[in-house]
Amino acid sequence: MGLHCCLTKTNFQTLKLATIPCSSSFSSSVSLSPLPKIRTIATISFPTPRHFLFARAFSSTATQTTIPPAVSAPAKDSNKAVKPQWKAAIDFKWIRENKEAVATNIRIRNSNANLELVLELYDKLLNVQKEVERLRAERNVVASKMKGKLEPSERQKLIEEGKNLKEGLVTLEEDLLKLTDELQKEAQSIPNMTHPDVPVGGEDASTLRNMVGEPRKFSFPIKDHAQLGKDLDLFDFDAAAEISGSKFYYLKNEAVLLEMGLVNWAVSEVMKRGFTPLTTPEIVRSSVVEKCGFQPRGTNTQVYSIEGGDQCLIGTAEIPLGGIHMDSILLESSLPLKYVAFSHCFRTEAGAAGTATRGLYRVHQFSKVEMFVLCRPEESDSFHQELIEIEESLYSSLGLHFKTLDMASEDLGAPAYRKFDVEAWMPGLERYGEISSASNCTDYQSRRLGIRFRPESSSSSPRKGKGNSAPTQFVHTLNATACAVPRMIICLLENYQQEDGSVIIPEILRPFMGGLHVISYKYK
Repeated sequence: MGLHCCLTKTNFQTLKLATIPCSSSFSSSVSLSPLPKIRTIATISFPTPRHFLFARAFSSTATQTTIPPAVSAPAKDSNKAVKPQWKAAIDFKWIRENKEAVATNIRIRNSNANLELVLELYDKLLNVQKEVERLRAERNVVASKMKGKLEPSERQKLIEEGKNLKEGLVTLEEDLLKLTDELQKEAQSIPNMTHPDVPVGGEDASTLRNMVGEPRKFSFPIKDHAQLGKDLDLFDFDAAAEISGSKFYYLKNEAVLLEMGLVNWAVSEVMKRGFTPLTTPEIVRSSVVEKCGFQPRGTNTQVYSIEGGDQCLIGTAEIPLGGIHMDSILLESSLPLKYVAFSHCFRTEAGAAGTATRGLYRVHQFSKVEMFVLCRPEESDSFHQELIEIEESLYSSLGLHFKTLDMASEDLGAPAYRKFDVEAWMPGLERYGEISSASNCTDYQSRRLGIRFRPESSSSSPRKGKGNSAPTQFVHTLNATACAVPRMIICLLENYQQEDGSVIIPEILRPFMGGLHVISYKYK
């Protein structure tokens, strides 16, 4: 679950922001909100043979033991709306029982999560919960005694005792609410666990998974894509800088056909593999951005936030794709759900500078085709392999030279369990550049988004009644880039340039570009 091609998962700036940390990928044996009531809603049909039913839940938590509802703290200013704290279903018991493994994982990811504080807050919360339960039991005993015949003095004594118990409960429930929010805030920064085969270290520690093709040899001085675009009248960076600012661009002439052709080609190829096509909203609520593992309020965030509201521009279609089933219980028979989505993406590229960002390589707005999968937990490793194989097949069919990397632990981002990046050779830039990534996020995002499924009973003679329903499980989510258009344009222009300055269109793209074979000079 990298942010594919143009940034890392932990990055995403704004028009106005502050950091809200990421959530953990662990199941919650202790819930921070009551078990939700479920209501079934309508069947949804997509333009594929697969149909599915899902139920909408009112909370993202799926639990065994629930903390009693706490009394909401009053707002300091009644004229200001209080933003509710969303809850991630975190298995604090598992974290405590696997403290050493979690601590090691935090270290190898170079995360700033504070495990000791999380465990300390969890212990405090359990103690307060026990005390709340004790006082409630005493209050019930008092209430039971009040139902009988009593002397006035005895009744008055019980009334006073009940009043004191009620006041004590109010105080403890307020403490419980504060502890719950504080624990959630700290625990949400704990990153996902890491696949055992992931290399440990920074980006340089990433290992080579696959190498496809060889760099093209040129018998003439070559140009980079920015110069080719200028000579062939394909881009206008200067006008875009005047209209929008730096790192924006106009595409012109054949470059427009190339973008549209790439998008249609990528969507059609991925659809052949059973993916449902979508276009997505490009403005989403900031809470959905957070639940997907991004930080819309960090100092160096790459997210554009809308001032005066709780919405952000998306940096990848992964975010609205993750949100489409938020707070839902899916039927097991509906899985896997495989989507391919086209969207525009917006990133501030905070801190990006230098020759590595020349031309189209790092821009604030671009088009991208994204793949997204929701599946059973035991299937996510195999779907991760499928996604990277789709990517490699797409780029091989374009005749590109590229390498696939198994990314190191510090480069994963909080949600990813494992991430494969594809870097293609860009001869004009004289280096490899990332064009895609494929990430297995296991249940990290689904626990934050509240996306579960109910396993179907394997018993030949299921029991009648409520006991027949199997407990829900969280789905696993995966994402991968099919085509990030600007990076792909760079690759095609630089690798297919000719000595006369023209650029050949790969044969596989020609049907998607009206049969165009070559991009030539407009003027001599």
